[in-house]
Amino acid sequence: MSTAWLSFRLGVARSSQDLHDACAVRAAAYGHHLPQLKAALAQPDEVDRDPGTAVLLARDKASGQPIGTARVQRRAPRSPVELEHDVDLPDWLTARPRAEVSRLAVMPGADPALRTMLVKASFLFCAANQIRWMVIGARSEALVRIYQRLGFVDAFEHGNPLPLAHGGGLEHRILALDIVATERNWFEGRHTLYTTIFETYHPDVTLFDTPETAQPAERIAA
Repeated sequence: MSTAWLSFRLGVARSSQDLHDACAVRAAAYGHHLPQLKAALAQPDEVDRDPGTAVLLARDKASGQPIGTARVQRRAPRSPVELEHDVDLPDWLTARPRAEVSRLAVMPGADPALRTMLVKASFLFCAANQIRWMVIGARSEALVRIYQRLGFVDAFEHGNPLPLAHGGGLEHRILALDIVATERNWFEGRHTLYTTIFETYHPDVTLFDTPETAQPAERIAA
């Protein structure tokens, strides 16, 4: 396994300041095409503070400024993720541990590697927490194609977009990724990201507490 350093550090939000910085990135990234949600995105919501949620945050090493974020809400079987308040997922998804990845946002001009690292961090976090299915809502056909190249499949046979309240009421295709099968599928299919995701160690991506980063449980208090 090779080692690669990044121009940013990426980890889980560990303080109220981290969480608000992640929200600032969301508001800046989504505000231009979802202006009706900009004010709400600028503040942490109930899902952000859910014990089953991890908010990922990337900071530029040189400036310390927040430049990227994503949210992973993990659930046990039969416990709903956020999008399930709007749609009834099929049994093959609800019967397994799953996680919804949402609020993925990158600041303009950020390191091109950041989006890939947010995907990697989300995947590794799910794998480490024994999540079987990663679920997302994609609001455009361009995003759908990107996720399909990663191995995501339609959650519903009809493949029709459905409105999601936390997506501004816009219609989204609901897609799912099999965490268990992805490494094998990417290896066999010679996926271009296989080496980056599975064979490269990024010391700047830190997803779990160490003795140096551990904080009291109330670190994300309002």
